Amino acid sequence: MIRLASCSNSAAASIAAGKCKRTCFAPAMRPNMACRSMSVRPEDAKKTKEGDVIPRRKVTIQRLKQMKEAETPIAMLTAYDYPTGRACEEYGVDITLVGDSLAQVCLGYDSTTRLTLNEMLYHCRAVGRGSKNPFLVADMPFGSYHAGPEDTIRNAVRMVQEGGVEGVKLEGGEEIQESVRRLTGIGIPVMGHVGLLPQRHTASSGYRVQGKDASSASTILRAARALEDAGAFAVVLEAVPSKLGEYITANLRIPTIGIGAGSATSGQVLVWDDMVGTWSGHKAKFVRRFADAKGEHRRGVLDYVAAVKQRTFPDESESYAMDGEQWERFSSGPK
Repeated sequence: MIRLASCSNSAAASIAAGKCKRTCFAPAMRPNMACRSMSVRPEDAKKTKEGDVIPRRKVTIQRLKQMKEAETPIAMLTAYDYPTGRACEEYGVDITLVGDSLAQVCLGYDSTTRLTLNEMLYHCRAVGRGSKNPFLVADMPFGSYHAGPEDTIRNAVRMVQEGGVEGVKLEGGEEIQESVRRLTGIGIPVMGHVGLLPQRHTASSGYRVQGKDASSASTILRAARALEDAGAFAVVLEAVPSKLGEYITANLRIPTIGIGAGSATSGQVLVWDDMVGTWSGHKAKFVRRFADAKGEHRRGVLDYVAAVKQRTFPDESESYAMDGEQWERFSSGPK
């Protein structure tokens, strides 16, 4: 409770004369405390325009845990450079993932297994310059965490120090549990990945749905639990039946991020190029196109080339002028 406090004699005199415009408040239990000024004029609402970044809190592991507990869906999206990282920053993405899918969608490789650690580090730095508030995670490339915990730690430290990421993502289950435990033990957050493992697509004879029978479903559940026990802060469930995705989510304390795992997971992730429609390769069943960027790119390039060929670009409004007198002096003068 607060009430109007007693003002000093000079302030009281000013109020009586109509000159003092202060409103004085003080706690009720301290009636003799000095007068304080307090503006009663509300702050003007901050005006925003298109393109402004709406201020928001930094997404942390604690925040992601709170989102799972509150059943608030987590939006994760891949990014590969500054513009896509900036888009994740501006448009409300919770987790930005520098995915090893960049091997195919950005670098033209035929598999994610072709991506090197140095290439990943380069892209992590670019994304990090644009994506600040989303939690920033990156895939550890194939071969960078398979030779044992020591090798894994060495490469993960590089991703944090040189790449600027906040966490790393590893594919696998019980076979990588010790590496995950060692990483989390030294303070490097780990996101797991179970179900379909793209880095092992050759061994699994392609990109196939996993966990369709009781035995394989149990294997995936054990893998997810092993990662949680090792200290992972979240786990990706890829290409598993929706019922299995829901069951694993309900039986883990950490958030699950689905990609082809149904709508009951703690969150969802898509590859940027799948989401905006620029990928020309195979479209997985779980992919939804949320934009037709490829169509817009095609239209823009064709229109640009046509305008150049027809000399309609640039026009006068897109060109710089020169004073007529100066041009005359230049054109008639010595060269």
